[in-house]
Amino acid sequence: MYEEAADGYRATGDMASEAKDAIENRIGVGLRSEVEGDAAGAAHEQLKKLASNFHYVQTECGLVSTALNGFAFDIAVAKRKLEAVMEDARADGCTVNANGSVSYPAGKKPGDEKTADGGTVTGSAGGSPTSDALERQAVNIHPNPHYGKALEYANRIADAGEEATDADTKWAPKLRALKADDDLEVSHRDWADVKSDTGGVREAGKSYFDSLPEPPKDGTPKDNAAWWKGLSPEEQAAHLALNAAAVGALDGLPAESRDEANRMVLAQSRAHVELELAKIPPEPIRYSPNPNGTYPAVIQNSSWTKWNEKYGERFAQLTKSQDGMKSIQERFDATGGNGLPPAYLLGFDTEKNGRAIVANGNPDTAAHTAVYVPGTTSNLGGIHGDIERMTELWRESDAMAGGKEVSTITWLGYDAPQSVVKDAPFRHYADDGAPAFNQFMDGLNVANSTDSGGHHTAIGHSYGTTLIGSAARQGELNADDVVFAGSPGVQVGEASQMDVPKGHVWNEEAEGDPVPDLGRFGHGGSQWRFGGGVAIIPSDELFGANQMTTGESEGHSEYWDRDTDSLRNQAAVVTGQYGKVKIEE
Repeated sequence: MYEEAADGYRATGDMASEAKDAIENRIGVGLRSEVEGDAAGAAHEQLKKLASNFHYVQTECGLVSTALNGFAFDIAVAKRKLEAVMEDARADGCTVNANGSVSYPAGKKPGDEKTADGGTVTGSAGGSPTSDALERQAVNIHPNPHYGKALEYANRIADAGEEATDADTKWAPKLRALKADDDLEVSHRDWADVKSDTGGVREAGKSYFDSLPEPPKDGTPKDNAAWWKGLSPEEQAAHLALNAAAVGALDGLPAESRDEANRMVLAQSRAHVELELAKIPPEPIRYSPNPNGTYPAVIQNSSWTKWNEKYGERFAQLTKSQDGMKSIQERFDATGGNGLPPAYLLGFDTEKNGRAIVANGNPDTAAHTAVYVPGTTSNLGGIHGDIERMTELWRESDAMAGGKEVSTITWLGYDAPQSVVKDAPFRHYADDGAPAFNQFMDGLNVANSTDSGGHHTAIGHSYGTTLIGSAARQGELNADDVVFAGSPGVQVGEASQMDVPKGHVWNEEAEGDPVPDLGRFGHGGSQWRFGGGVAIIPSDELFGANQMTTGESEGHSEYWDRDTDSLRNQAAVVTGQYGKVKIEE
């Protein structure tokens, strides 16, 4: 019965998910493409709220379904014990009554002349040493040999009943807590409560959750994919409900499953950030005019100094997270604009500098996928610009793809150096992040469902190129093409060391970009024929990369500007249109 109810809630959650997707990817898209003006804008905002409501329903139904399955699991343990007792009792000629008492037949002990009458006994759960001793004494004294067995069965029935009662006592408040507020607004408080609800269900359902197949420890993407595929729908729903962050981080899983998990984490994280920011007092004015008024100098406000000491660091961290999550949501909301495909959140975390992996289009079904690694100063708070770059690359690539699906991914999956001067000269940021990048690229290959397995391009900008080079140096980079833009060096001295076919390493250096030459002595590679003493970067002829033209692009940040050679060349590589690439002469 409880399993059937759990299935019903899971089905309701699936319907809510379908409704959310329909609003975001079909209804909202149609509205934006067909209608303009204030009324259309207001309608779009209402649709966003409705989609959020359905997302909340989906999440809560997943928790209710998992809680009911956990309750059913605990009850089933008690039920199995009761069934075993009843079977044992029947085999010994005893009868289990509806009230849990046990009746035993007449009988006599060896050597006794008189047959003792049968009777009925009622058991007790969890006896103490004293009561157990008294029961043993009573059994020894009793003239009917069946009395002792009946008492044992009655006690076992009482124990099973107590387990069932304990399960009910444990689960009832957890299920009651899953009731939403009686209003039509899904607030930040509601989403914050989801995290509390999840903790409560996870605590109560430990036995049930421990019984589920666990993800492979340090598994490869192939291991992860096999584990996920081997789970039942019920087991997948339980992992999504109780362990969304872990599921969302597993390379090799389908993009849709990772996106579902990470959107749950995003919604809850955003709620907590907004609620915590609301508790911090407004930031005072930092500087005050000179009190003497004799000159226009300013002095630091003492109120701001006190505020900054108490709240400043946390306020800055929360604000970065808030900005990053807003940017991700804006990309979700942009779906359908000028043909832009749905976005998939393949990774997300607010800790430290933050993590975000955002895909334009589904990489599992894409014929061509590009993965972009940003460089120095990249963090969750500034993810907007990186998402925009991959949006521009998607538009340009989609136009060249001849109707084949394209996915472009922003991969902020590492701790990028945050200071050009203090951090960027060091390699450990790239070396530490490279294994995760390799694992992600392997996961794309595992999850891709196209006949060809997909054509994958790794794109790095600035220090992001150093990470890609470190990935090739440390492991095996699972890519068909590599594109570098504004590279300060990639830790290896020649294109043949990049784990891609000959001729499939491409480089761009725009006019006036100072980073390549500034970084070569920190991140440049070397070649044995020069004794290892020469720092070589991808812009050097010795490296052996295809040097693509950048046209109108200038400096370090214009490689993804619209209507530039640099963007068109990257799109040609991403879509395998190598004949369209313009090479420097």
